[in-house]
Amino acid sequence: MHKKISIIIPTFNEAANIENAIASTQLSTNVELIVVDGGSQDDTVNIAKLLGVKVILSAPGRAVQMNAGAMAATGDILLFLHADTCLPAGFDKMVRNALQQPKTVAGAFSLRIDAPNLALRWVEKGVNWRSRFWQMPYGDQAIFLTTEVFQKIGKFPELPIMEDFELIRRLKRTGKIAIIPVPVITSARRWLKKGVLQTTLLNQIVIIAYFLGVSPERIRCWYRQGKLEKF
Repeated sequence: MHKKISIIIPTFNEAANIENAIASTQLSTNVELIVVDGGSQDDTVNIAKLLGVKVILSAPGRAVQMNAGAMAATGDILLFLHADTCLPAGFDKMVRNALQQPKTVAGAFSLRIDAPNLALRWVEKGVNWRSRFWQMPYGDQAIFLTTEVFQKIGKFPELPIMEDFELIRRLKRTGKIAIIPVPVITSARRWLKKGVLQTTLLNQIVIIAYFLGVSPERIRCWYRQGKLEKF
């Protein structure tokens, strides 16, 4: 029997994206889907319910929402999917196979950004290089791990930002992070909003600031001032 995969999608005003994200999960075996909404003002919740998906309500904040979804999940494997990201066909088999590899404690997919902009091809190359060589995927790459490991490392730290980064840092101390070469496809909205170069630079500044001990609250303010569409 295939291990059950619980796919957890945190949402906040994602009516434009949620249907595609849900559709990308449908051709799979022994999978449950949980949308965790943080107070959407649009039709996100209605769309998810009309598609027959379990919806739970949560306080806002991606880490808080993902932890709430994990608490409600019944699967052996947890996969955290951003609402503006679509999984590749056959993702369920890939996830199960990856977690069966020796010393592997978690994994994620390669990244493809859904826009023809040439500069975004370089962003993808950078993301995929970082993921493979440093084993440092981020949340938009659909991080997955077993429920047992998730509980053992203490879940997502409930930070206002960088929760995925911190989770992966903890996981790396316990084992290998597998990177599946087949990509998820994520929206280009964050890069197109302020420009590819500015967004990429801001992302690097945020990481450096986090390493230097700047509080996640202050970093979150920088993100908001940068008007990046992250909740």
